[in-house]
Amino acid sequence: MTETEATPSPPAASPPRMVVDARGSWCPGPLMELVRVIKEEPVGTEFELLSSDEGSRKDVPLWLEKARHQLVEFRPDTGFDRFIVRKMHD
Repeated sequence: MTETEATPSPPAASPPRMVVDARGSWCPGPLMELVRVIKEEPVGTEFELLSSDEGSRKDVPLWLEKARHQLVEFRPDTGFDRFIVRKMHD
């Protein structure tokens, strides 16, 4: 490699992601499980909440907005939903 060539940068590291499997837990269980783990982990951590409770579709985004955390992605799956959430602050 010559001096004029750039050295490739390493790929950006993905934030750590924790799976919170709350399938089979009913309202307000999935949200309470998410709240508990968010409090325990550092800023920037991502969480993948799996919930079979239809109430989570409303409750989780409303709480995230109120608590000022980020809903990165919502994906319905067969029999449950996936919420990808990023902790934005302590």
